[in-house]
Amino acid sequence: MKLTPNPAPFRFSLGDRGEMAACGFLKEKGYAILEKNYKCKIGEIDVIARRNGRLAFVEVKTRTGTGFGMPQEAVDRKKQEKIFKLAEWYIKEKKLETIPVAFDVVAVLWKEGGAPEMRLITDAYEKEDKAY
Repeated sequence: MKLTPNPAPFRFSLGDRGEMAACGFLKEKGYAILEKNYKCKIGEIDVIARRNGRLAFVEVKTRTGTGFGMPQEAVDRKKQEKIFKLAEWYIKEKKLETIPVAFDVVAVLWKEGGAPEMRLITDAYEKEDKAY
């Protein structure tokens, strides 16, 4: 039996392609990428970067159309809460408590056969401290 490699080209998911494109886009916008797909036991953050002296936690959302809304609309309150927890984990792990943070979103609209349309939303949301 002769083994040959799969002749089909290696394919990335839409989300992976969107994240790769978003990283290049962020670099063009002056971001210094620190981590891509940072994982810990509670989840994953798409991109962690430095922007204007701040630590930016960036969520990348990629869509092929707007039938289910704009990509950035998928970063709802539940997703934001998850990112806050992940950011806290990262900050503690890396001992970066003194650095100001930002929560940004890159919305990628990538219609078939076309180039991706990217929109950067800086300071897209922030954590509200609640007094109990």
